[in-house]
Amino acid sequence: MQPLVSIVIPCYNHENYIEDSIQSIINQTYQRIELIIIDDGSKDQSVEKIRAMLPVCEQRFEHIYFNTRPNKGLCATLNEALTHCQGKYVSIIASDDMMLAHKTQLQVDYLKQHPEVTGVFAGIELIDSNNRVIDQRVSARTEYSFDDILLNLHDLPTLTQMFHLKDIMDVGGYDESIKVEDWYMLLKLTQQQKILKYIPEVVCQYRIHDESFSQNGLKMAEEMMKVIQPYRQEKSFLDAEFKINRSILKYHYKKKGAFVYYPVKYAVYLKYWFNRIFA
Repeated sequence: MQPLVSIVIPCYNHENYIEDSIQSIINQTYQRIELIIIDDGSKDQSVEKIRAMLPVCEQRFEHIYFNTRPNKGLCATLNEALTHCQGKYVSIIASDDMMLAHKTQLQVDYLKQHPEVTGVFAGIELIDSNNRVIDQRVSARTEYSFDDILLNLHDLPTLTQMFHLKDIMDVGGYDESIKVEDWYMLLKLTQQQKILKYIPEVVCQYRIHDESFSQNGLKMAEEMMKVIQPYRQEKSFLDAEFKINRSILKYHYKKKGAFVYYPVKYAVYLKYWFNRIFA
């Protein structure tokens, strides 16, 4: 029998996209799927649109779990969803993104053939708010180390993820004080020598729109700085800290001008080289 796959959709204020996201999972060619949807206190019509699709979901999936409750944040929502997952493998996809129909089958086949691998990723298409494809991202590289993740030298689109559920649970799930939950999990896994692989084939569609968290570069860079703090003893930490500081300064420069950017820029450079020489 084929292994059960748990697919998780955390939803927050995506009334314009949630139906497409759910439909893309209904359309998966792989049959043994359970769907877990948790609405994190949406203030729009997301809940109503999810409820309208539940009868179809109940027919399509082996198990469907849906809950809506007050907002707790993404990581708390993911941890809650994980407690309801019963599959061997788990995939998480945002409520504004979509899976291509062959995604689950391709990755299940890969993980069955490579049992030593903890997680597998793949390529993406970028789409706009009207589902028009505007770009494609496929990497030629197929494996990434802890240092690659820490230095952000990777192309692992987390909407394409499929993990062994046990490995996610073994590292304790997600830190609810962190907002860049994907990078946090990649660091936790690779620090423990878990193997992450990449299939150079498009399997998902990532939506670009004004509400995307990834569009807020300064906020994301500040959150990334929080994520790397537990790894201060790692050999790549200073380089990682330096890269993130440069990003933070770049975004501050855009907002406040050169009179803020340049003095702080040189202070960061001096601190970096002092630590590299004398640490």
